[in-house]
Amino acid sequence: MSTVERIALFIDGANLYASAKALGFDIDYKRLLREFQAKGRLIRAFYYTALVDDQEYSSIRPLVDWLDYNGYAVVTKPTKEFVDSTGRRKVKGNMDIELAVNAMEMAEHIDLMVLFSGDGDFRSLVEAMQRKGVRVAVVSTISTQPPMVADELRRQADEFVDLAQLMARIGRDPGERPVRTENHRRAHFAAVQQPVEEPVRE
Repeated sequence: MSTVERIALFIDGANLYASAKALGFDIDYKRLLREFQAKGRLIRAFYYTALVDDQEYSSIRPLVDWLDYNGYAVVTKPTKEFVDSTGRRKVKGNMDIELAVNAMEMAEHIDLMVLFSGDGDFRSLVEAMQRKGVRVAVVSTISTQPPMVADELRRQADEFVDLAQLMARIGRDPGERPVRTENHRRAHFAAVQQPVEEPVRE
């Protein structure tokens, strides 16, 4: 086996955004990529996000396009709109299945899976990857109240990395022009307003 660790990143975009926002910083995706390129051989960096399909202009589109051209494999699907039991309009954009399928396909090609999510639904995926001999690091945060990571996911992971510890290395310089404007950020947050550990199910 190669002494250089083969790494793949799996970024739950909405979840990472909500965690970074809760910690009060913006992710610099170029720096994030460099951070993990320095740790081994970065095989792939997946970024998953749902796009609001019925809008003329999707507010997260500039970020998605930038990621696409700058070293990320972007996986998107349209959000679904529905009315819940209380009559409120909700938006659903769950990317769990897409992420899990890609991870299982990559299992034999990597040594380390880095999962950027706190969603407890991923616990069984983490366990399945470990059975295939892949180490799994989960990146989320327990520095917020309440924590953004499900306890069962944190326990299952081989390593837990608190996003707060990475802030200085992958945060965006406040002086830099952001990839997305405040409106983009607000709209993205609106799409991820569901509780992190209780994704909406149909």
